[in-house]
Formats: sequence, structure tokens, C-alpha cells
Amino acid sequence: MHAWLLRLDRHFPVRYSVWLACAVLALLAAFSWIAFGVGGGLALLGLFGVGLGLRDTRQRRHAVLRNYPVIGHLRFLLEFIRPEIRQYFIEDDNVAAPFSRQQRSIVYQRAKGEPDKRPFGTQLDVQAEGFEWINHSLLPTELASHDFRVLIGADRAQPYAASVFNISAMSFGSLSANAILALNGGAQRGGFMHDTGEGSISAHHRVHDGDLVWEIASGYFGCRSDDGRFDPERFAAQATQPQVKLIEIKLSQGAKPGHGGMLPGAKVTAEIAATRGIPIGVDCISPARHSAFSTPVELLQFVEQLRTLSGGKPTGFKLCIGHPWEWFAICKAMLATGILPDFIVVDGGEGGTGAAPLEFTDHVGAPLQEGLLLVHNSLVGLNLRERIRIGCAGKVISAFDIARLMALGADWCNSARGFMFALGCIQAQSCHTGTCPTGVTTQDPLRQQALVVPDKMERVFRFHQGTLDALKELTQAAGLDHPRDFRLTHIVRRVSKSEVKLLANLLPQVKPGELLAAATGRAAWPHKVYELYWPLAAAESFAALSGVTPLEAPSP
Repeated sequence: MHAWLLRLDRHFPVRYSVWLACAVLALLAAFSWIAFGVGGGLALLGLFGVGLGLRDTRQRRHAVLRNYPVIGHLRFLLEFIRPEIRQYFIEDDNVAAPFSRQQRSIVYQRAKGEPDKRPFGTQLDVQAEGFEWINHSLLPTELASHDFRVLIGADRAQPYAASVFNISAMSFGSLSANAILALNGGAQRGGFMHDTGEGSISAHHRVHDGDLVWEIASGYFGCRSDDGRFDPERFAAQATQPQVKLIEIKLSQGAKPGHGGMLPGAKVTAEIAATRGIPIGVDCISPARHSAFSTPVELLQFVEQLRTLSGGKPTGFKLCIGHPWEWFAICKAMLATGILPDFIVVDGGEGGTGAAPLEFTDHVGAPLQEGLLLVHNSLVGLNLRERIRIGCAGKVISAFDIARLMALGADWCNSARGFMFALGCIQAQSCHTGTCPTGVTTQDPLRQQALVVPDKMERVFRFHQGTLDALKELTQAAGLDHPRDFRLTHIVRRVSKSEVKLLANLLPQVKPGELLAAATGRAAWPHKVYELYWPLAAAESFAALSGVTPLEAPSP
């Protein structure tokens, strides 16, 4: 239904056509009734449509109806009868493309404050290979609050106690002004982080004063010189603002790692130009690599520079894992320089974006599980894990997603598309066209007016609170005191029809100091990924030392 509306919308203005047709029908039928005594019923039907359209454009709850008066009701009609259609003719609720109906429904329900319970048992096939569950305790705990926190940058001048569930990076420009306003307003009310994305801090980020993670990418938007290089003075002017809590250097993003981007000049409005510090109407290039550093040591020196310029705020970087030796080179640089990031955010290859080449979306970048495990295990094996916090992002929707990722080694989780659903996104997958039907990912001033900020910021807040409340219940059921206590021994996976295993027995775990001992020849390598790739890494370069990539590529 969504795709049909959007395809139609690209050819002629379908948004108001049915509403206008109702007005024309009412006029013609009224004339027919007056002149010939017939058509009174059609006149009433037309007037009903006109009134319905007027109501749709004035109501504040449903963005689709505000953008598509009258015809938008077809969506809700289809949603009402869709379970029966799907049950007998199409697909079940758990087919993810990229998010299943069940995943979207849980977000919508929590965002609206509606009951999120399920009747009649699970719809999942518990005998299917890959099915996972949490081992519960016969002695559940009782927790006073669902406001779970993690302290980032404990030794810094301005440490930050972050929620374990936050808004992932989405820039103003990719999202509409109203979407940014609603997200930041919800974050402010719920006391959780809102990542700016690489598009810098816009005026809309500042309205509600919600906590910000300022993402610094290769374009250095908001802190760039006229020639596109990093400008320390412009950075310090914004980074020292109280609303900015963390500084995040984006090395790569999961949806298109190793790929730059361009915002066409036609889309570079005065507002976007002012936010990013670029000329109006000129193509905005995001290079595939940074110009401020080119080696692992220089990366860490850049981390230290930003930390100093920001007044001692926690500073780290985000990456999607690619060549293992490049990550190991960063690890060796940490050991060589003694400079540590306060946090590392691992972005999974399954991450989303407004637009990316299909090949990158489907086949570039390590999935979150593998990337997160490699980063966590490496830091444990180097005795650095307690000094560096790890965040992660990649299709995080439910409390189980959070619990599972924390068992894999994360300290907190970020979600982008989950909070987009909370705003009213219907997965129309038209983010790159400018014709988003709910006003979330468009710069069209009329379309984004459909997104009513006070209503949507309340939904963002409720989705966050509802998800953390569900996480609290999972934590209690497992007999734990905090989600950080989840371990791989709590998660069970079915590996065949007749066999199940703990994730602890399926996925590698490195002991504290084990990688250090192996690197100095005092112990065996904890896993073959380290044996193959650690010797190729050097703190002075991201290139493999031997210049030859091993043919074998084991999982971390």
C-alpha cells in the first residue's frame, strides 16, 4: 500500500487528489440534484469526503492522514484486514524486510502507550535453527527502577552517565527539522542521548536542550575550514556547549563503510548550509576518509586533541569492522601511545541509512555480532576493557535485542530506525526520494508539517521508557541486578532440531590479558583471527605489514 501511494505520488499530486475529487463530486451532484432532482446521495457522499479531508489535515496524531487526506484511510483499512489477508495469502508477521510487522508493531504500541502484550503464545518457530532465548532464574530479582545507566569517561573532567538505550546517528538533512525536534525533545524528557549524525548541530537540536553526542565525520561539518579541513577553533566553539555530552569521531558507518557521500547542491538550503558550514547551493562532499589523520597513532592523537578542545568531555570513535589488522593496528597504537578513547561505538553491517549502493548495504562490513565480539574480546585480552566503554548499533528494536548485545559485550545500545518508527515511520523505504509520507525523512516543508512535534516527542519518550521497562523485566527474570550482568551463558541458541547450545559455547571468549600474553609469546593465541592478523598490524600504519592478505578469514 505504501509503495503504491509513493509510486503514484511521483507522477501526479495524489496527496490531495481524492479530497479534491470529493469536492468536485459534491458540486456536480448538488447541481444535478437542483437541476434534475437526482444525485442528492452523491452530493452528501462528496460533502462527507470534503469534511473528512478537512478533519484529516487538522488532526495531529497521524502524519499519513495529514499528508494524504481521505485516501490515507485506505492504509488503516488495510491494516485492519491485513492479518487475515497475510494469514491465508501472503506472509507471516515475522518476515523481516528489513523489519518485520511484529518488530514495527511493538515500537508503535510502546510509542503510543498502548498495551504491548501478546495473546495465544509465541508466533516464532521455537524448533527453527537459530532460535534464541534467555535462561531465567527461579529467584528473580526486584529492581527499583528501569533507568539503567553507564558512566562514560569516569576519569575525565566531564564524565557522562548515559542511558543504556539511545538515539543513533541521524543527521539534520537526512531527517526533517520536525523529526529532529521530536527526537531531541523526547531525549530531553527521558534523559538519554541523541546522536547528531555527521550533519553537525542544527538549530533544531538546540530547541529542547536534549543531551547530544556530536559526531565528527570526514566532512568536519560544523567545525571545518573553508577548504573542508578540520578547524580547531570552530570545533571548540560548539564542543564546549553544555548540551554536548560526548564527542564521537565517525570512521565508518555500518550501512556503507568505506563509502563517502554527496548532498546535491540543489538540496543544500540556507539552513543546511548554516548548520554544516558550507556554501549554499553547492554540492556537499563527504569524503570516504579523514584528512585530519592517516595512521592509528594520528587517530588517537586526534581523539586527545578533541578531548582537550572540548574541555575534557568523553571522546571516542565509531566504526564498522572491516580488515581485522586495521582494528588491531588501533589496539597497538593504544598500547604504544597510552592514549585511550573513552568509548568505541561498533556499527553493524546491517545498519540503515537514507541511501546507499545495494552492494554496500548487502555485502560490505562485518555484522554487529562479529564486530562487537572482536572489539570486546580484543580489549579484554589487552586488559583495556575496564577503561573503555563500548556502544553498539544495528537493528536494535526490543529489550531482548539490548540484553543480547550486552551479553556480547556492549555497555549500551543505540537505535536509529527504532526511533524512526516511534516518530511514525511506516517503512515506506522512500528516504532518498524526498517523498516520505510521514514527514520523517523529507525536507519538503508541507510534508514535514504532517509530523506534529509535541505528539511525536511524547512517542519517542514512551518508546524509550517502554523498552527499558521491558528490559528491567528481563533482567529481573534472569535474576540479575543490571543489564550489564548479562553474559553469553544467559543466551541459548538452537543449532539444530535436536541440539541447543549456550552462546558461551558457540562464540569465542578471550580471558583478561590473554592477547597480551600471546603477543609476547608467553601463551597460545586465544583464537585464530588473532594468530593470523595481529602480526600484520602496526601502530604506525593501517596497511598490513606483509602486504599480503591471508586467504583464511575466520570469525572473531
